[in-house]
Order: sequence, then C-alpha cells, then structure tokens
Amino acid sequence: MVAPEGVLGLVLPLILWVDRSAGVGFRFASYIDNYMVLQKEPAGAVVWGFGIPGATVTVTLWQGQEAIMKKVTSVKAPSDTWIVVLDPMKPGGPFEVMAQQTWGLMNLTLKVHDVLFGDVWLCSGQSNMQMTVLQIFNATRELSNTAAYQSVRILSVSLAEAKEELMDLDMVDLQWSKPTKENLGNGYFTYMSAVCWLFGCYLHDTLQYPIGLISSSWGGTPIEAWSSERSLKACGVLTEGPVPYDSVSGPSENSVLWNAMIHPLQNMTLKGVVWYQGEANTQYNKDLYNCTFPALIDDWRQTFHRGSQGQTERFFPFGFVQLSSYLENADDGFPQIRWHQTADFGFVPNVKMPNTFMAVAMDLCDRDSPFGSIHPRDKQTVAYRLHLGARAVAYGEKNLTFQGPLPEKIELLADKGLLKLTYYQGIQVQRQDKKIFEISCCSDRQCEWLPAPMGNFSSQILSLAVNSCLGTVAALRYAWTTWPCEYKQCPLYHPCSALPAPPFVAFITDQAPGH
Repeated sequence: MVAPEGVLGLVLPLILWVDRSAGVGFRFASYIDNYMVLQKEPAGAVVWGFGIPGATVTVTLWQGQEAIMKKVTSVKAPSDTWIVVLDPMKPGGPFEVMAQQTWGLMNLTLKVHDVLFGDVWLCSGQSNMQMTVLQIFNATRELSNTAAYQSVRILSVSLAEAKEELMDLDMVDLQWSKPTKENLGNGYFTYMSAVCWLFGCYLHDTLQYPIGLISSSWGGTPIEAWSSERSLKACGVLTEGPVPYDSVSGPSENSVLWNAMIHPLQNMTLKGVVWYQGEANTQYNKDLYNCTFPALIDDWRQTFHRGSQGQTERFFPFGFVQLSSYLENADDGFPQIRWHQTADFGFVPNVKMPNTFMAVAMDLCDRDSPFGSIHPRDKQTVAYRLHLGARAVAYGEKNLTFQGPLPEKIELLADKGLLKLTYYQGIQVQRQDKKIFEISCCSDRQCEWLPAPMGNFSSQILSLAVNSCLGTVAALRYAWTTWPCEYKQCPLYHPCSALPAPPFVAFITDQAPGH
C-alpha cells in the first residue's frame, strides 16, 4: 500500500500540468513557467505557445496590479502556434505573464508568476556538464549556499532523442525553479549542472541582476548527436561509421539530441551558450572536430537568431571548456580535440570562431575522482575561468585577462641550440619541465618528437634547449599529452590571473642561424 504522501507526490505534477495547460489546445511552450527568467534589454524576450488556429491571443505583462505591456497576436496554422516579442525590459522583477485566448465566445487564460528579467544562458554538452553540485568538491558548502542566489533561476531539460526536429520539448526534468539544496544536488548526472550553476553564480556576483540557466546535456555523447543535419553535411559527415563503445555511451546518431533537446528551445531569446563536450570524439570523427565544432556554433547561432524573431544576437557569445585530462586514454586523442576545439588556432576568439571564449582545464585533473579521472570534481575553477571569458567577450569588460599566455614569436637560435619564445603577455614559470615542450626533429624525410627542456626565462621570454635535434627543427608543441601536468601544476601560468598557458602546436618557419 502506498503511503498518502507518496500518492500526493505522484498526483501533484499532473495537477500542475493541467493548470499550465488550462483549456484544450491552449498552452504556453513547455519551458515557460513560474520562476522563469526572460532575456533583458536590449533584446526583446519571446513568449509563445499553442492554441486554436485563427484565435486571438493577448499577452499581458503585469507588475503587481499594473499592466505594463500588452501584445496581441493570432494562432497560426498549420503549426497551431502563437508568438509575441515583448518590449525590451530592464533587469529585475518579479512580474506576471498572462496569456488570454479568444475564440468566438470562448476565453481561456494562462498565467505564470514570479518572472524575472535578466540574462539567459543555455548550458549543453556531455557528462562533465551533466555532473551535479552533489558530485563536486566542497559539495556540502555549495549546496548550503543558495540563499544569496535566489534570482539565479534554473531549468533542466529531460533526456530525449528524436529523428526529426521537434517544435517543443517533450518533457522537462526540472521546471524553472529557485535554487535549493534538493534540486542542485539531485543525485549523480541528473539536474542540475554544476558547471552551469557555478557559472551563473559568478556572473550574478559580477552583474548583480537575475540570471537564467538552462541545462540540456547528456553524458557520453558525440558532437554529431548535438548537430543539425545541415552543419554535419557542411563538414562531410553524412552517415556514421562504427562508434567506439568505450568513448560513446550515450546516443550517437546524427542530430538526435539537436532534434529533441536543442531545436525546441530555438524561439527563446538567449544571451549566450556554454558548452562542455569533446571526450566522446577523442576516438570518433576526431579529425573532423575542427570543422564540426565551429559548424555547430554557427548553426546554433543562425537557428536561435531566426527562431527568436531576430532577438537572440546573430553571433551570440559562445563559451566552452577545453578538455581536462584522463588517465586511461592511451590513444592520445585528447590533445587533438583540445586543439580542434579552437579550430586549430590554439586560442579564441579567432576568425573561424568569432565571439567565443574558452576555459582551459588541462591542469584541473583529478586522479582520485570517484566518477573516474575523466570526471574531475573541481568545477568551481572551470566555472570561474568560463565567467572570466564571458565578462571579456560577452560583456565587453576591458583590460581583463581571460586566457593564459601564448607565444607570439618563436625564433630558432641554431648556433646556440635554443628556441626563443616571446609571449604576448607576461608569464609565470611555476616550475621547470623537461618534457612538456617538444620539438619535431626531421632528417632523411623522417620526423620524431623530442623533448625540449625549459631553460632561462624572463617576464615574457622563455628559452628551450633543442640541441638534442641533429636534423632540422620543424615544429614545436606544448602540453601535447592527455595528462600534461598534475593539479594546478603546469609549468606556465599568467602571473596575475593564475590562468594556465593553453596547449599549442606551431611550425618553425625561420631556419636561418641566429634568427
């Protein structure tokens, strides 16, 4: 026999659903609900839903007893949808959104309350994005620290696949909610994303206005599942070959997660996207990732811009986490994916990936993670580095360092057996390392990678010993392994921001002695 409270727990969601869907054929879109955050100015937030074709729908924004905005539209066939764009609103709230459908003598009304205006960020990817606050370092402290963030609202999309692009979500795991210990720490790899939540908290600390966070992620999934057919076709990915089971444990068919978990959100006005994915591609279509990832970004931008009636910026900010480390990956696919995540530039933004930002995570390894070393628990530093990129790229904060140092000039001093690296910003040499830099040494048309030990350094210059190469020094690479260093112990960091130098590979073009 089921206890009375168990019965109530089963029935209550059904009652709430009926309330939200009051009236046959008239309802808000699945993710429009109490406690939601709508995108603030300068964009206009989109509110939409379903109704009876031909009916008139009036959407009113209330603050207390005052109607401060009214929009009128009609339900379009054959989609049976209605859509309005609200006037740009300053951040704040709470407000009530009321939608009224008029069809002949029939009037039906829907309401959602405690609505805030702020910035809305979509978070997506695989299991490192899916990890909950319960799974990270200092989980107890983080779960008890929600009182100051009641205007950071969270929504988590249910896991779903579809063969065709869906107009609306089939289900939502966690409807728009205020943060609580329960919904932030709801088991392992369920709602709510720790990276997403912490990123939102750091933004809220900086911006001091509401933040809306939508988590839509699924562990063990390749980028192909999150990509539309259009973007995959642009990269020559038409049909899939055999998928390695050890790297892909979730849905892997082309576009099935795009269809069911991203496309249904296209009408929403967004500020930007944060992405954490790539582990599932270290052994699957690895060499295409420098096309599939930029193509995904561009396609998502086009889709959300069009779906939101032009309200989501055409080139909205897109942040991502560069892959961390993994003890058991022997095929060394991680360095290639890290490089391909930047479209082979080593840094973002760049010409192929405009308005993007990256959090380097290769020094946040976690040898003892109970979830496997592929799931490091320090998501606080990941989120902090992401928010630095957002502040610089998405919010235009000047003179803010958001990426570690990269060399702007590499000179071969052949007579001295040295490579001289000049960095465009300051460097802090945390420790000398004999193996993390490698040179491609070529002779008799054959090349091999040899260690280039670190030598003398100053505030922006570092020398490397290359006298072990008896042939031609053709290229240089840094941190080109699956596990480049121990936790926060890489050799090079920015001196003030504690951001690690990102991995890179570069050809040595100047072979003249002394130059």
